Amino acid sequence: MVAIKKKNLKMFSLALLFVITVTSFLLNYTHNAVMVTWDPKQIVMQVSEHFKKLMKYPQRPCSCHSCVSELGLSFWFDERLNQTIQPFLTTRNALIPEESYKWWLKLQGESNPKNINDTIKELFEVIPGDGEQLLERDASRCRRCAVVGNSGNLKQSQYGREIDAHDFVLRMNRAPTAGFETDVGSKTTHHFVYPESFQDLAENVSMIVIPFKTLDLRWIVSALTTGTINFTYAPVPRKIKVKRDKILVYHPRFIKYVYDHWLQHHGRYPSTGILSVIFALHLCDEVDVYGFGADSNGNWHHYWENNPSAGAFRQTKVHDGDFESNITLTLASIDKIHFFKGR
Repeated sequence: MVAIKKKNLKMFSLALLFVITVTSFLLNYTHNAVMVTWDPKQIVMQVSEHFKKLMKYPQRPCSCHSCVSELGLSFWFDERLNQTIQPFLTTRNALIPEESYKWWLKLQGESNPKNINDTIKELFEVIPGDGEQLLERDASRCRRCAVVGNSGNLKQSQYGREIDAHDFVLRMNRAPTAGFETDVGSKTTHHFVYPESFQDLAENVSMIVIPFKTLDLRWIVSALTTGTINFTYAPVPRKIKVKRDKILVYHPRFIKYVYDHWLQHHGRYPSTGILSVIFALHLCDEVDVYGFGADSNGNWHHYWENNPSAGAFRQTKVHDGDFESNITLTLASIDKIHFFKGR
């Protein structure tokens, strides 16, 4: 039924375009050529030219007021966004280029990693390995996404209701919602984790695993089958209760793309936060970002804790928090995202 409606709408639009073009031509023709013989061939040719000119205007990629993927508005943005690099590791997008693979292997210094091709093969024997349908663009759609970080600036923000109003709500790592609904909302559609940050998820939530080493991919298999892996560099759950068709895997090549194109090699590798934001640029038509950066007093901590040293991770030099923050602020300044700093 939806396909029929879209087809009828398309036919109506073309017919309306034709009528407008013909009318425009006839009005112009009457005004400028009173005594000239009416030539049907000439009308057809000019109508064709008018139609070609109208069709030169590019179709917008979405129906939102402004579309994230629309190019030509910011050189800074255009030279960084590469929509040919897909964010998911899937059966059809399983290749990791050698340069990306060598870089990725060094992120957490895994010793004696298992063969990556064998690992990926085993992985897709356990989970479906799809996800491409999420990335399909539709000019008639406006997919609104909320990327919700864990900053203390969410406290007393009362953003909960507007966060839950989005089509997709993306959260990361621990991100508790129970007891914090007024400020952070209760809805989650996609949750970014790595093995060491895994939290139990609701049945309807898609888990997006960000692998920083081969062992992380092996953990997915183990956690859904034998339960043999319970330690990486920290304790990890032996078993997880997640529907297999709800598990998606962040592509290692996409991590390097974020590091090369967006972070320009600041820090050792990207944080989960910036990986989530850039992921949203590829998935969504409109992106609203909440819970990133320091609170109003300049403190870096999580909204569920009152620990003054919670921002100590910024001193490890693993992630360049200041540079990543500047990326989100720049995206907001060119209207590619809407950035909410708390109230």
